[in-house]
Amino acid sequence: MSGGFLRRTATRTFRDRHEAGRVLAKDLATYRGNDGVLVLGLARGGVPVAWEIASALSAEMDVFLVRKLGVPRWSELAMGALASGGGVVMNDNVVSHLHITDEQVREVIDSETAELIRREQAYRGGRPAADPTGRIVIVVDDGIATGASMLAAVRAIRAGGPRSIVVAVPVGPRSTCEELAQVADDVVCTTMPPDFEAVGQVYGDFHQVSDDEVRKLLATPTT
Repeated sequence: MSGGFLRRTATRTFRDRHEAGRVLAKDLATYRGNDGVLVLGLARGGVPVAWEIASALSAEMDVFLVRKLGVPRWSELAMGALASGGGVVMNDNVVSHLHITDEQVREVIDSETAELIRREQAYRGGRPAADPTGRIVIVVDDGIATGASMLAAVRAIRAGGPRSIVVAVPVGPRSTCEELAQVADDVVCTTMPPDFEAVGQVYGDFHQVSDDEVRKLLATPTT
């Protein structure tokens, strides 16, 4: 793994996710025309960004799902993340500190697994997921904060035997981008604000992406 990461500017803003995707695509231009590239957008916010990248690179695109594993009775607090294909990343410190039992963890994983499968079926219908084996996989989100969801995605995709994994996001804190560079083959983060507070701070329009938007983009050719 190269373990490197690319930064273009310290601070910049984007009109919306589509503009962010077009800007990020310029940072990924070296992959254009490579038949082995697969762009995976993390649902839901990463899909519009990923579509713009896949279109610019003339690459295949698909959706990839990651579900937060919320603490029982406090679902906003994440104790881990679950990815398509069954990959799980746990925050052992949270689990230990809050004395969460193995049974409670299993119940949350089972519940979120059912929801993940439901969403995959809703987005793809009967179409199988794109196969990452032997390919350059560019994993895209609309931004990262803690990086837990992206880490779960990278680990799950790695199990599918890709040639390499590139994490590509428009925005994230430097520390998280550097951490992800230890597990991905490359990390491309367009802007890393020194005063990072939340992903939405660099977007003019940061509306919640709907399931219908995801389905429409998946049905729109990128090549």
